[in-house]
Amino acid sequence: MLDLTIAYNRYRFLGDEFLTWLWFLIETNQNAFRTIDPDCTALEIGSRIVLENRKKKSLERITINGDDAGLEEGRLALKKGALLSELSLIFKTGENQWQFSIKGESLNLSNLKTPGLAPPQSPEEMEFFLFDKTQQVDKIINFINKTFSMFVHARVAARWSIKVVPNIKKWINSITV
Repeated sequence: MLDLTIAYNRYRFLGDEFLTWLWFLIETNQNAFRTIDPDCTALEIGSRIVLENRKKKSLERITINGDDAGLEEGRLALKKGALLSELSLIFKTGENQWQFSIKGESLNLSNLKTPGLAPPQSPEEMEFFLFDKTQQVDKIINFINKTFSMFVHARVAARWSIKVVPNIKKWINSITV
């Protein structure tokens, strides 16, 4: 059995690859998300991305924040070999949207904002309110779990290095900054 710190350091790259693959999918194949959740109308990049380039002797970290921030610096960092280490996302279904961030190293979700629910007007309504709120949180957790499962299946398949990686590289090289 691997020591936890050894396993963490050995496989840490998977989360960063997952987030980079997710950005690629967001920009090239939105239909993939509908296969995961038929209610999904869009998955979009939110207001924060963090990229890290560990290929050099020192860690280079690029953080892009803001609702109107462009992704040009992030795209340039991808061209230089960086991977996403944190990503803010907006998940949309019909008129509802969820906002959250996900970290590559642990796949932890943070800053989750679910669609608004009318606050309970009485103590009796509290149970229904909590149930609905729990369902909203579960929807995102299930979506991320299924998306990560899709990534893992693609990552361990033989076609990963033959088809997926060349397509991601082609996408990165086609990005204009």
